[in-house]
Amino acid sequence: MRPDPPWVSATDLAEYAFCPRSLYYRRRAPDAPETPAESAGRRYHARVLAAERRRSDHPAAYWLGLAVGLLLVLLAAVAELRP
Repeated sequence: MRPDPPWVSATDLAEYAFCPRSLYYRRRAPDAPETPAESAGRRYHARVLAAERRRSDHPAAYWLGLAVGLLLVLLAAVAELRP
């Protein structure tokens, strides 16, 4: 078992909000092999983090995509207003 830190982190609070038993399992449960669901979750979060890093590495592309999207919405709204 891991020793308890003397404080509660923001991650602990977020995990508790999602699953109240998570804090208990992380702090009290003996080290157990990773389940297939945990492996899938770990891979999913790694993919999401990699995608977010790619987006943050290219802010100009983000803003260009946002501008094009807003322009398309504006054009669709104008087209709806015309008789």
